[in-house]
Amino acid sequence: MKKLSLLLVFLILASLVPVRIAAAGAATEGRAECVVEVTSRRFLHEKNAEMRLPMASTTKILTAIIVIEDCDPAAVVTVPEAAEGVEGSSVYLKAGEQYTVEDLLYGLMLRSGNDCAVALALHHSGSIRAFAHEMTRRAEQMGAEHSHFENPHGLPSVGHFTTARDLALVAAYAMQNETFRKIVSTKYYEPRGWKNKNKFLSAYEGANGIKTGFTTAAGRCLVTSAQRQGMTLVSVLLNCPQTYERTEELFDGLYGQYQMTPLLDASSPFEGYEVKRSFAYPLREEELADIRIEGVTTMPLPEVKGEVAGQVLISLGNRLIFSENLYIM
Repeated sequence: MKKLSLLLVFLILASLVPVRIAAAGAATEGRAECVVEVTSRRFLHEKNAEMRLPMASTTKILTAIIVIEDCDPAAVVTVPEAAEGVEGSSVYLKAGEQYTVEDLLYGLMLRSGNDCAVALALHHSGSIRAFAHEMTRRAEQMGAEHSHFENPHGLPSVGHFTTARDLALVAAYAMQNETFRKIVSTKYYEPRGWKNKNKFLSAYEGANGIKTGFTTAAGRCLVTSAQRQGMTLVSVLLNCPQTYERTEELFDGLYGQYQMTPLLDASSPFEGYEVKRSFAYPLREEELADIRIEGVTTMPLPEVKGEVAGQVLISLGNRLIFSENLYIM
């Protein structure tokens, strides 16, 4: 009886301890991988990052940010017939029902509703073809130059592909939008009773998004974001059997290697001048950035407050990572 009581106590205590996603040993790697720091766009890890691959429902990251930027979230959308019965994951929209754009965005990102994707695309552009064209154009503006989109949801289609690097750039761009961050970090959307499918939100400290995905053609895909130590990382895994385990492994390793390092402070004078922007960069302990001034004359010229006096340049190795005008104080 005593042994039984001790066992019950052990089981109760064990149930209160957060369970780590990662299994013992190394997780299986994805076919393509990429991790980027959001504000600096520094790539901290890459594997086959420029390989063109299908990306399943992680497509919806781009769909969401386009709609967020272009549409009124309070606008009422009458569900079109084309959005009813779309194959794959769904919130089971019915033609003629009315939802706000905001509702459909939560259905898109929390429940991965392919029907929500179609409804939003038609609301935005009038046709799937026109919206897909806009997706490709906007992705290029975000730095994703090796991707092409044929639909707003990610169901298999010839010519619908991305790369891990491109998708990381799109996700990093999206995560700088407050509305997008709010949606993808939501675990439960009470107005419609929708629970987020992304288990990483509850399983990893600092996790704040973003999107799961799966089709037979794409395999398991996962785009995730986490913020720790003042540094926000976005991970992209395409065709990865152990998406959650591998993401945790990557994040733990990179947060251990890199620290967000302030290199320029806009609130403090810089050698007698001022800059308009602060700058921080993820650096390993052994890395040293080179900060230099160019263009500042030593001639006794009349100084006018606010005029450009030169530039401050910051390099890492042989690569320029930041440049900013210096202004006369």
